[in-house]
Order: sequence, then C-alpha cells, then structure tokens
Amino acid sequence: MPVIFSTHPLHPRAVEKLDGAGRLVIASSPDKATLAAEGRAADVVIARAPLPEGLFADNARLRAAIRHGAGLDMIPVDAATRAGVLVANVPGVNASTVAEHVFMVSIALLRRFRMMDRDLRSKGWNAGRDHAYETHDLAGRTIGIIGMGSVGKAVARIAMHGFGLDVIANTRRRASLPEGVGFATIDELMARADIVVLCCPLTLETTGLVSRERIGLMKPDALLVNVARGPVIDDQALIAALRDGRIGGAALDVFAAQPLAPDHPYFAFDNVIVTPHMAGITEESMMRMGTGAAAEALRVLSGELPVNLCNQDAVEHYRKRFPG
Repeated sequence: MPVIFSTHPLHPRAVEKLDGAGRLVIASSPDKATLAAEGRAADVVIARAPLPEGLFADNARLRAAIRHGAGLDMIPVDAATRAGVLVANVPGVNASTVAEHVFMVSIALLRRFRMMDRDLRSKGWNAGRDHAYETHDLAGRTIGIIGMGSVGKAVARIAMHGFGLDVIANTRRRASLPEGVGFATIDELMARADIVVLCCPLTLETTGLVSRERIGLMKPDALLVNVARGPVIDDQALIAALRDGRIGGAALDVFAAQPLAPDHPYFAFDNVIVTPHMAGITEESMMRMGTGAAAEALRVLSGELPVNLCNQDAVEHYRKRFPG
C-alpha cells in the first residue's frame, strides 16, 4: 500500500478523503532530520514544514511533494525537479482567511486595541476609554498591496467593496490588476499608502524588499502588515523605525526565524501586533487546504498529474521513473 507522509496532522475531512488510498503516516517531529529519515518510505509527501533536499536524493519511491497551502518556499523545487519528483500546491484556498486577518490587525492597530484592552483590564474603564481619542477610522485611507496573487486580490476586493478604501498595488503582471486598483512602483506605494500590506512570495528579488530606505519613505503614521514571509522585511530597519517612532505601527505574522524568540524586540512595542504564523489558519481553511492536498495526492497515486503542478520540467523524468 502506498505511503502518504505528512509533516503535520491533517484535517479529519482530509484523512477521510485519503482512507483506503494509502497508509497515512504523520511525522513524529517536523524538523528536517526527522523528515529526511521518516520520509524515505513515502510515495507522496504533504508539506507544512520545510523539506530537506536530501529527502529527494536517491529516493526511488517518492512521486510527489504537495504543499499544504500555496507558498513553495518550504519545498526545494529544484531538488525535486532534478529527482523527477512532482511538486504541487493548493493555491488560493486560504486567501480569504488571510485577507480577513489583514483587516483584523489593521483595525486593531488603528483603534489601539492592545493598549485599550490592557489598560481597561489593569487600570479601569476610564483609562481604557481614554485611548479612543487617539484612534482612527479605516475608511478614507489608502491601502498599498505588494504582491497580487490570490491573497493580494482578496485583500483588494475587501478593501474596495467592504471598506471603500483607495487601493494601489505593485505586481509583476500589471495587466492582471483588478479594475479599480491603481499600479504603483514599490517606492511610490511605500510613500503613498497609509497601510502597506505584504502579500508577495519569498524569492531572491523580494528578500529584503522592505529595506531601511523604503521604510524611510513611509508616512509617519503608516502601518506595515506582513502576511508574506519574514525575510521580505529588514528586521533591524523596522525595529529602528519603530523605536524612533518613524511609522505608526506594524502587524507581523511571519518572521525570518520561527518561532520568534520570547525576548525579541517586536514584543516590546505597544504598536506592534505579533501573531504566530496563523493568518491563514482557521478550522475552515485547514479543511480546504487539507482536502485540496489530499485530492492532489490521490491524483498522483492514480497515475495522473496534479492539477496544480508547479514543476512541469520534472514530468519527463517522472514518466521514466513511473512509466505506468
């Protein structure tokens, strides 16, 4: 019976979908050494943790690595392609979930929720209520979105039709921008936006994209929201800007090193909301991602190619490895 190896437990609906198609094995730990050792017997790997390149070397059984979600930075795609292993993902299924998170944290920053809640609980009603005089409406602002994939488009849709915001965006495919969304260069966007939202994939081009110089272009009361990947931001530059009061605040869901150390400077700022890489995680989104990944696994095990194949260059080698 084929082995379907998952780095993490799957939603019950996904487990149900895989029942009878293979033996589902959950990694005992998501660290790379464990995944390399325990994944050697797998026919299909479902990834919610970074996979080691060694998993793909001389692995005669491995047919596919399927991302439980959209971002491919957890799968060494080049190594998989060289080994003739298919790579697939489940794009878009948690886009609305991530977009909801963007507006939750943006409003929480504008309404000083962390400070109000803390002072209400510790100092009383009036101390909490006093924060209201320094809060701001979301309506009437300009939101700038960097990266217009499924998440960026979901943020733009809610921004325009839910809150009536002006929306500008930066994307490599300018012609694909939704109606009503204006194009801006990254520098223009950083300077014009009241809320900058990072939705871009992590690539060599986007690593360090939010640099000291670009943070310096932001309005003094602007907010920075990162639901992309941690290395897109120069952490030291952002910490310095927050420390000097040069931007209004930040909401950060992803970090260069995870989990974030308990004594990290981000925790010391009242105007920073830190969440543990959970913007795309709800019960509903986990069901959608899990069943989507399971469906791709079933396709591969039945001899088909994934619907969301991400490395077409691997197909010829894959067909030689698995001619049936």
